[in-house]
Amino acid sequence: MSRIGKKPIIVPSGVKVTIRERELEVEGKQSKLTTLIPPGIRFELNGDTLTAIRPSDEKPYPAYHGLARALAANCVQGVSEGFTKQLDVVGIGYKVDAKAKSVVLSLGYSHPIEFPIPEGISVKVEKQNRGIQNYVATIVISGSNKQVVGQVAADIRSLRKPDAYKGKGLRYASEAVRLKVGKKGA
Repeated sequence: MSRIGKKPIIVPSGVKVTIRERELEVEGKQSKLTTLIPPGIRFELNGDTLTAIRPSDEKPYPAYHGLARALAANCVQGVSEGFTKQLDVVGIGYKVDAKAKSVVLSLGYSHPIEFPIPEGISVKVEKQNRGIQNYVATIVISGSNKQVVGQVAADIRSLRKPDAYKGKGLRYASEAVRLKVGKKGA
């Protein structure tokens, strides 16, 4: 039995779940999300508990069971609380500015980079005291769709990954960057 698949999902008050034949629609105060249900998996809503049920233990149903439950749980959490990712900008001369539909980054290239923000995602720039040498700012990416929030954070980070010697670049707030030792004296 799938350990993840058999866990029930608690649906908070104010969240409406609609189960259709091939998709699950979840609507809450943040937004409205839909996810496809893998073949052979069905959902049951009993009061405020949503459970995923599979027809048998034969392949591929155990894998689909955990996947379907995880996707549904992400939708429920997304419409009720939302998801956030934080990126730290580290480096002398680096700058970041959040506009209405884009983020403008100066990351040591010959030109500033304007990164467009997809629909449903909000980005803000904060100054937090992190204790990181040459810390500039923190980019906070938030939204209701976990996959889109993670992809936007990964795309922004790919513009300038952390340097191995000085640690300059964009890094996740929870990421520990191990610096290499530079050249020793003669």
